[in-house]
Amino acid sequence: MATYRMFRLLVGLAAVGLSALTGCAAQAGAGAAPHPAPVGEGKSIRATRVAHVTDVHEATGMTLLEGPVLDEDGTLYVVDVTAPPGEPKVISVDVATGEHEGVYTDRTGAYTSAQVGPRDGRLYLTDYVTGSIVTVALDGSDPRTFFSGEVDGSRMNPDDIAFDDEGNLYISDLRGMEPGKAEGRIVRIDRAGTKATVLADGLAHPNGIVFDPEQHGLWISELAENTVSYLLLDADRTAVTSRHEAIHVDGGLARTDSIAVDADGNLYQALHGRPAMAVHDRYGKRLATVEVPAENAEGLESATNVAITPGGRTAYMTVSGPDGGYVYRFTAPGKGIRQSNGG
Repeated sequence: MATYRMFRLLVGLAAVGLSALTGCAAQAGAGAAPHPAPVGEGKSIRATRVAHVTDVHEATGMTLLEGPVLDEDGTLYVVDVTAPPGEPKVISVDVATGEHEGVYTDRTGAYTSAQVGPRDGRLYLTDYVTGSIVTVALDGSDPRTFFSGEVDGSRMNPDDIAFDDEGNLYISDLRGMEPGKAEGRIVRIDRAGTKATVLADGLAHPNGIVFDPEQHGLWISELAENTVSYLLLDADRTAVTSRHEAIHVDGGLARTDSIAVDADGNLYQALHGRPAMAVHDRYGKRLATVEVPAENAEGLESATNVAITPGGRTAYMTVSGPDGGYVYRFTAPGKGIRQSNGG
């Protein structure tokens, strides 16, 4: 999701309960000719603008789109992490026209990701500030708290979600976001929302989390280390049997944000601090870098996550910065599956 600065912002946002009105205008965009990626970054994949979804909020001084996920009808849903109380926090986007509308808001939540549950088709949202998992219908109605409370004596700061096929949730917990601390965790919550267990701890701000296509293990990205690690799970996916650092992402000023996996096992690593996404194969080879056109990049600071059309290669990337929050489209190297659709 982001940085210590944003952590403090979200805590402050929850405390003061700011309320304001905002206007969002859909905007279609055209890209420019692709430019070569720097040496070592693989081929350059050109992304084109689909929609201008949000502007910077006066109350928070930021906007940050996250959690892109497509429903069965092809509607894209995104969350605005830093939306003040009362402004749209979950937004639907028509990827054909770029038109969008708010579908859910409340006065307390700061939502950092969205997923569609495999068993009930509802949206599942991670509330970074309260430590809860909230679920709503796709139209934003019927909000429910799926999980809340402490896990092993500490409240979570949940960031991203991965579902297994049975509907159990695996959460990256950014607990201990202060610089120099490695107190992050990977938490498993059973599909009933009644039992939460810690699968891994001592992590340096774990952000992205996703299963490999076979669901044998989890790929996780650690924001403070610019690394992607692999956690092999046991047969019932309730314990980690081995853990190793798999990829170091040479991001410079940028850091590893959310992560997705396609049908070929390729990893899509979003970059916080650069409007781009690094694509690696499952053995760590850098295949490509997804970038917005140079003339659009000014005023954009981060690409946070991606949704690849299930069974297709059309991908939608959330990009944000002082210029606003946007959705960009590109052609992915591999076909989309559940693990490359939301998180």
